[in-house]
Amino acid sequence: MTRAERLLSLLQLLRRHRLPVSGRVLAEALGISLRTVYRDIASLQAQGADIAGEPGVGYVLRAGFMLPPLMFSQSELEALMLGFRWVGKFADAQLTTAASDALAKISAVLPADLRREMECTTLLVGPRTVEDRETIDMGAVRAAIRSESKIRIRYAGEGRQASDERIVWPFALGYFNDVRILAAWCEGRNDFRHFRTDRIVELERLDLRYPRRRAALLKAWRAAGADVRVTVR
Repeated sequence: MTRAERLLSLLQLLRRHRLPVSGRVLAEALGISLRTVYRDIASLQAQGADIAGEPGVGYVLRAGFMLPPLMFSQSELEALMLGFRWVGKFADAQLTTAASDALAKISAVLPADLRREMECTTLLVGPRTVEDRETIDMGAVRAAIRSESKIRIRYAGEGRQASDERIVWPFALGYFNDVRILAAWCEGRNDFRHFRTDRIVELERLDLRYPRRRAALLKAWRAAGADVRVTVR
């Protein structure tokens, strides 16, 4: 392991701990001496990493420190490129544009050799079998999720000609290869429900915040096993 790789591994290890972690634990995890840990932490601090702590007490990396792009490994760059390509193929138009913009920002600050390596990766994404069929603004759906706002939808279930109106609390979006699923708490059914976004005929974001936090809804949804078997009506 080179020194640069060791420093990167140390940073990533600190990122995984929200509470102070001792130098001895860091040394054992990285397979290096305690003295080397102290020296590497001092080096990272000198480079701008906001690491709080001292020997014998423990260390914690405060939020906000960004890794220099040149410290991305080749595998990490491949993972990023594969993710960008998937979003570009299967996400909605706004996310596709956002992914393209983010990729351009990363490419702009990468060293030339790593930029070529990322752009030339042969990790590919399969083709879509259907075109986008949503008539609603997916950006509005994501905005409602972020702000924990109720939405009113008109939904045409499978095999139905008419649509019915519902008020739901949206908390998650599932992106699959050929379909997108909105997970929400339905006020009318008093239960979790899943809605295919291409079957939502109308959507209105209400100026009402739903009474539970998004994270709490997600936790309850998972506890109910709804993330294991998704039923779409």
